[in-house]
Amino acid sequence: MLRTLSISALIWAGAATASHAQFTDGFTGEAALNGSLTTGNTETTDIGFGLKLAKETDNWKHSIKASADYGKADGEENKNRYALGYQIDRDITEQLYGYASADYFSDDFGAFKQGYFLGTGVGYQILADAPLTWSVEAGGGYRSQKARLPLNNPTGEPSRTESEIAGQLVSDLDYVFNEQVSAYNDTELLYSASDTFLTNEIGVTSQLFDSFALRASFRVEHHTDVPVGTEKTDTISRIGIVYTMK
Repeated sequence: MLRTLSISALIWAGAATASHAQFTDGFTGEAALNGSLTTGNTETTDIGFGLKLAKETDNWKHSIKASADYGKADGEENKNRYALGYQIDRDITEQLYGYASADYFSDDFGAFKQGYFLGTGVGYQILADAPLTWSVEAGGGYRSQKARLPLNNPTGEPSRTESEIAGQLVSDLDYVFNEQVSAYNDTELLYSASDTFLTNEIGVTSQLFDSFALRASFRVEHHTDVPVGTEKTDTISRIGIVYTMK
């Protein structure tokens, strides 16, 4: 597995460098290639890819995020998940802004097979100066997610889809220790009548050379209400290479 990751990382790094100028025109952000260990609904060793891009024009900011994870165990696929997200911000004051967002996920082995959230709200930059920056967001919107059927489904009932109004709270905390090492802690709470979803991810990034860095992270995902036969909590430990686009 480590050998496969190393070869994949070298190929990916070369491709990322070659296509940088064309693909990221006007954007800043990062791309990451990870190896991960997951516990909860699945226990796997797998490969993941993540992308975060941002572009600022006058009082507007566009943010795009995407992630994909794929894994096999004993020759059988046991993980296939991806997520896409887009957010647009509009500055109101130097610290206050409004936002609108759209998020979608698909997970072949999680408690919920797929879902999306369309939301809007306000954000506030509590701390804006290095080394510590912290922003929070609060809003609401429309949430829909499709529950996974249990392996044994004698009733033959179709999978349940819940579509409802939801509330959202987000915290984004970053700390720069020095020019080489930084850390982050991102938290999100998505509340609705049928299920509350809480995520927290903490990570440490260490520069390697030029635009490349090494990152280790730990993520917890928790649902309060899940289908019978599935776990409420998943954890994901990752270590991988990050390529920063400036």
